[in-house]
Amino acid sequence: MSSTTTRRRVAAASLAGLAVFAAGCRGGSEDPADGGGGEGGSIATDVGVTSDPCPEAVNPDNGCIYLGTLSDLTVGPFAAAGPTIVAGQEAFWNRVNEDGGIGGYDVNVSEYVRDNQYNPQVTNQVYQEIKPDILGLAQTLGSPPTASIVEDLAAEDIVAAPAGWTSLYLFQDVILESGPTYCAEAMNGVDYAAETYSAESVMAVHYAGDYGGDAAAGASVAAEANGLDFANVETTAGTDNQSAAVAAIVDQQPDVVVVSTGPADMATIVGQSVAAGFQGRFLGSSPTWNVALLQSPAAPALTASYQLLGPWGPWDTDSPGHEAMREAAGDTTPNEFFLSGWVWSYPMKAALEAAADSGDLTREGLATASAALESVDYEGILPEGSGNYANGGDAAAVRTTQLSDVSADASTGVTVAEADLEGSTAEGYEFTEPCYEAIDLG
Repeated sequence: MSSTTTRRRVAAASLAGLAVFAAGCRGGSEDPADGGGGEGGSIATDVGVTSDPCPEAVNPDNGCIYLGTLSDLTVGPFAAAGPTIVAGQEAFWNRVNEDGGIGGYDVNVSEYVRDNQYNPQVTNQVYQEIKPDILGLAQTLGSPPTASIVEDLAAEDIVAAPAGWTSLYLFQDVILESGPTYCAEAMNGVDYAAETYSAESVMAVHYAGDYGGDAAAGASVAAEANGLDFANVETTAGTDNQSAAVAAIVDQQPDVVVVSTGPADMATIVGQSVAAGFQGRFLGSSPTWNVALLQSPAAPALTASYQLLGPWGPWDTDSPGHEAMREAAGDTTPNEFFLSGWVWSYPMKAALEAAADSGDLTREGLATASAALESVDYEGILPEGSGNYANGGDAAAVRTTQLSDVSADASTGVTVAEADLEGSTAEGYEFTEPCYEAIDLG
């Protein structure tokens, strides 16, 4: 059974009716599962909202909204990223609380943080543990782990902010994704390689599933559109598991390789391929970069041969949102995953504000409010019009990519080489279903 659902089936017009119902209906229990109170006693609540203040509350007179987090914190391929993403979202919500919170509530994203180990079974287990105590999910990291719980999220009206960019999220009602999909960014990368490097062949090296498979599908579509030869190579996580991928690259000598793995695996693939004589280019999907790679043996190869396909400008970018993020980060070591944790939080903030304004911070109320969003204010980090969840997957799809070079002088090791890159393939592509389901990779 496909986990794709028809997106945004809840009518925005129902918000008015919910607001009437909600007036005067708030509860007052201390249990997060039983609901609490907000501004003036006019907001309906149920699970994950209390009238009592949050632990270590910024605003002791506010109630508390609890959002859970399911992240790769210890042993998965993104274990180096997960804690930093968590730190970024905590900084974001601390800023929200310092500005007074939302509807008479502070937002707590620390109480229910759990390690999903980038494992679908573990994800479902820890999700079930925290589900009775949360209104929504501030983070669910990883496309395969999120897929393991998305049907339950939808059944329970639990809105979630994904730490990922699979095109599957364009079609799921309770998922508030941000930025271009792996599919779109790969399209842009291949278009760019064809135009800039006169590439005649492209290879996708990727994890299986709706992360790597999504990027590979986008690369395949763009390769066909540009008349390029295309090769598809799946690989498994682990730096000791990349020899077959490296051998395929060195043997087939494509002009450009689109890599969709974790950072350590990407560095292994690039470093070993270049050491074996490969002279082509590497384009990495959003999750492939970590500034720590500048200290790895692969750093020279990365600097010479690798570019990052990013969803938004890196740490040093000049925008109001980036400036606010850097200020909130304080002495934190700059890291693109911290920025991602920050950016992924904007849609949840917009949904919570809309739900509070409607007088309904129940799970159903939040799901209704999120489904009615036609735009989200990302403070300049993403293009205007981003966050259109109300009008179907194609309208929700962001199609621009930030292409960055590796630079030791940049705070996070990458600096923009081509801003707002949007090739003809992504521009003209209609997102009617997830790319990895629509495209046969052979």
